[in-house]
Amino acid sequence: MGWEIRFLGPWEVIHDGQPVRLTGRRRVGVLARLAQDAGQTVHAGQLLSDIWGDGGTATATKQLHIVISKLRETLSPELIATAPVGYRLDLDRDRVDALLFARLAKRARTVRAHGGTAAADALFRQALGLWRGGPPLGELAEPWARIEAARLEEERLAVLEDHIDVRLAAGDHHAVAAELGVHVTTHPLRERPAAQLMLALYRAGRLSEALAAYQRTRTALVDELGVEPGSELRRLQQAMLVKEPVLDLTTPRAEITGGEPSVPAELPSDIHAFTARAGEVSQLREALVGPAVIVIDGPGGIGKSALAVHVAHAAAGRFPDGVIYVDLHGSTSGMAPLTQMEALRHLLRSFGLDGSAVPADPGEAAARYRSLTTASRTLIILDNARDVSQVRPLIPAGRGCRTLITSRDPLVTLDNARHLRLGPFADADAATLLARLIGPDRARAEPEAAAQIVRLCGGIPLALRIAAARLAARPDWTPADLATRLADATRRMDMLEYADLAVRASISVSHHHLREEPTGRDAAHLLTLLGLLDLPTHTPAATAALAGWPAHRAEAALERLLTARLLEPAGLDRFRFHDLVGLYAREQAEQDEPADEAAAAVRRVLHHYLATAQRSAVCIAGSAAHALTIHVEQPGLELASAEEAQNWAESERENLLALARQTAADDAAAGLAEAIRWPFSARGWFAEAIEATELALQACTELGDRASILQTLGSHYQELGRNEESVRVLKESLELWHHTGRSAAGIYNDLAITYAMMGRLEEALEACDRAQAITVEDGRPDLEAFVRNNRVHVLCRQGRTAEAVAEARHVVDFVKDMPDMSSFAGTNRDTLADAYRAHGMLAEAVKEYRTAIELQHAFGHSVGLATTYWWLGHTLHDLGREEQARESWRQCFDLLCEARLLARSEATALLAQPVPDTPVAIRNQL
Repeated sequence: MGWEIRFLGPWEVIHDGQPVRLTGRRRVGVLARLAQDAGQTVHAGQLLSDIWGDGGTATATKQLHIVISKLRETLSPELIATAPVGYRLDLDRDRVDALLFARLAKRARTVRAHGGTAAADALFRQALGLWRGGPPLGELAEPWARIEAARLEEERLAVLEDHIDVRLAAGDHHAVAAELGVHVTTHPLRERPAAQLMLALYRAGRLSEALAAYQRTRTALVDELGVEPGSELRRLQQAMLVKEPVLDLTTPRAEITGGEPSVPAELPSDIHAFTARAGEVSQLREALVGPAVIVIDGPGGIGKSALAVHVAHAAAGRFPDGVIYVDLHGSTSGMAPLTQMEALRHLLRSFGLDGSAVPADPGEAAARYRSLTTASRTLIILDNARDVSQVRPLIPAGRGCRTLITSRDPLVTLDNARHLRLGPFADADAATLLARLIGPDRARAEPEAAAQIVRLCGGIPLALRIAAARLAARPDWTPADLATRLADATRRMDMLEYADLAVRASISVSHHHLREEPTGRDAAHLLTLLGLLDLPTHTPAATAALAGWPAHRAEAALERLLTARLLEPAGLDRFRFHDLVGLYAREQAEQDEPADEAAAAVRRVLHHYLATAQRSAVCIAGSAAHALTIHVEQPGLELASAEEAQNWAESERENLLALARQTAADDAAAGLAEAIRWPFSARGWFAEAIEATELALQACTELGDRASILQTLGSHYQELGRNEESVRVLKESLELWHHTGRSAAGIYNDLAITYAMMGRLEEALEACDRAQAITVEDGRPDLEAFVRNNRVHVLCRQGRTAEAVAEARHVVDFVKDMPDMSSFAGTNRDTLADAYRAHGMLAEAVKEYRTAIELQHAFGHSVGLATTYWWLGHTLHDLGREEQARESWRQCFDLLCEARLLARSEATALLAQPVPDTPVAIRNQL
């Protein structure tokens, strides 16, 4: 835990959680004065002036030396450093509560300025929670200490009042009114809290008390200072007298649009025409105050998700740590329900972890999730759950968390849950919804037809919305026209008993209507084609490949399906099915699409993604990715830079994995697994890359392709630290390469990396030598550069550091003028820095690490860049440049947090260590 110094209340020094007794007024004063500027040099003259006073004795300088010596004896010799002109307390500034308070307050104000109400609230609470009661700096009586104490107290009041503004914006006026009374009484001349109290009382419906608060403040100002209240307070009183609307609470923004920290705000949009369910809404709002788990169950299409999202939007302000939404796909057409591990990955990503930072074992991942939620106040929506076994490990541990689950299954065996069964709308409520959707005038003009539509839709909200969309799309139709069509389509269905079938019938009617419209025929055909794919979302580019159309035609058809409510928006230029509509589309595809045409359409999508993934790989890895030679039958997207490539991979990550699962038996699946290796590895998504590669391997029979896939799999295993498995599959790959007669340089190179990580250095060097010889024989200087770069790391581990430096310098010169090696330039500079560091040439290492960082930034390799910052930090630490070292480590952790490979809380804990432990995400990097 280390050292802590506390100003905000009685003066305290803490070591490993225990108070340390420090005697002597001047010792306490010197340490406190150094702590005020922790990490920075305080001039000796300033210490003498502040602690001994201007009238200090002639021996004051000698006394200062003695005090410093005694402090080092009592505390730690390393804690206070001697600088040329003074002394420096070598303590992280966050270990001094007053400095941490200032930083948290600054972050809170920044986040608030960017609209992050919930995040600002959490930060302000954390900052104010550091105050322990009593005046700051306790019994220290020196003038500097009293000045600092007064400043801190004034800052506390300002932060408290800033926090009150945030709480008022979030609708917390009832609690604010109760708390502010004491504050205003204690500080009767502060006009800002008086104004806040007046506003809180006004919003709580207590106008007379708000005006009385104004009069008390005015009386105090006149009696004590002889002045009237300021213009702001006077304007507020006048606005209350005339009840100006500007004083009413406006809905706060619940999402941070910039700044930090990132608070999840993952709810889908609320439904504008949300109707009825008033009793259910009231029950759920009440339930969210009490039980930790609430389950909404009912048949498909009944509005479970809409109700959960609507209530969650209303309650979001009560959960300062955010709202997380997970679609568990328990009843999603064409998609398997999320496994426990997949759902835990989503949840942990929302809490700031991703890739290799997520434990591979479901039990360990669940434990990590429970740990992160222990002190959290988060609302978690688990939508579309399959059964109890799917959701049980997803329930958070924190008493401040609430979990809202929707499912067709009643989940009656879920412990300590409150249940709400959702049924069809009553006729009156369904008629109200229909009228809101089609317009009250249209509904009133034909009440019998509207009532017939309501009955035929069986009170199912999804069916009503689709039916209304048909009327909206066809203004020439009357409600009677639609009622006739609905009657024909649903003649077979018993709505009360087979609600799902009623929804299908409504979808079928909507699909038929599209076929009838000249402008809707593309959309009608596309609905069926989309049923061929198991993708979570659909983009215009992939849809164009699916249909064999130009992109503009595909986009127009997608938009037409959106307006018909047969698709839902899923982000910019991205669409998804409601699960029941997706089921209908899948059934239509199975019935209407000939098998050969269906297979060809899916193959076009696979090749669209394959072409784009190959282009992404080349943008990120340069010549290392040029071995991806599988012929593509679709053009794919144009990607101009590594940044565009990484952004594409980020947005298409789930689709790529779903496509890998669906097309594992296709001969191009191996190419897809090979291509996504580069963007996935750059972001630390090793587990997902392994899944795609293992799927491709199962169906891969051609020896050369199988050898290549095995090599990729071995590389991924090594990146996750599964070294024994890596060696096994790489040797299997090597044997296949020998049968095909192809170059095995890459496999020997990967074996060398794995052996090096295992400490089998002689075997690593032998593998490097073999790989290098093959690259020379093949005339591949680019591949030779990769091999020799890795050889440097082996030499360093063998202690042959002079040879390592020479080899690394050679590689830098070797690739300088090579085409397509720009993506490698940062890597070989980083390796040269590693060699310098191992050889004790620390200043040279710092220079090379910084060059490597500059070169790597353009290629979006989060893991590699974080690793470079990590070793730069250690090099600076070895040089005694502690402040710069900690900044470099902080940069490393920021990158890993941004990539969701490290949680912010874990980064904070690591930075609190004198020398941080190596983060899990980069432990397997050379």
